[in-house]
Amino acid sequence: MNLLQGKTAIITGGARGIGKAIALKFASEGANIAITDLIYDDNVKAFEAELNAMGIKAKAYASNAAKFDETQTVVNQIIADFGRVDILINNAGITKDGLLMRMTEEQWDAVINVNLKSAFNFTKAVQMQMLKQKGGAIVNMSSVVGVSGNAGQANYSASKAGMIGFTKSVAKELGSRNIRSNAIAPGFIITDMTHKLTEEQRNAWIENIPLKRGGTPEDVANVALFLASDLSSYVNGQVINVCGGMNT
Repeated sequence: MNLLQGKTAIITGGARGIGKAIALKFASEGANIAITDLIYDDNVKAFEAELNAMGIKAKAYASNAAKFDETQTVVNQIIADFGRVDILINNAGITKDGLLMRMTEEQWDAVINVNLKSAFNFTKAVQMQMLKQKGGAIVNMSSVVGVSGNAGQANYSASKAGMIGFTKSVAKELGSRNIRSNAIAPGFIITDMTHKLTEEQRNAWIENIPLKRGGTPEDVANVALFLASDLSSYVNGQVINVCGGMNT
């Protein structure tokens, strides 16, 4: 369908999990892809080559999304390399779970900085380019626990709830300039992160899902494609739950 033909997308944390699925989906729809990750290792290098083999332009960059100055530098380089930025997917994220009584300041700060501050860093860095182009789509990765909370994830839930407030504020600030800001709140998505759970924990999650299955990264990527493309040209400031009905 080539829904993103000729457009350039930045995807943070784009070499694995949900970010990787989004990159593949966007590339299949004609988008050029800039992915950022903490390090440029063999995994990232191989994925960069895989994307380029799809006939689009793709480049990976090593950058700490939680660092303001590093983010500005890498966005400037992406603009120099690609000439434009049409789509920003704020996907970078980590977990450092634990009950609040045992949670350290380091665990709190690390999750807030990577999950939430990174969205501020990248959105601020791409804003002027999108304003010059008179358009753009920003998609922020929240979570169902950002909507409902979750015991043992006070830091993660707070970061993802903050992402929702950030999304809605940016939508109101930049909407008049044809820059849309929306969020996705995934539920139980089968990734490397969920593989760390015990079978009992996974079964408990699935029991609470009306569709009785975990989601896939591709399920999230399909919604990201909708929000990044002109199919959603009148959708702004919204949060779409991709959770199989768990958060209803």
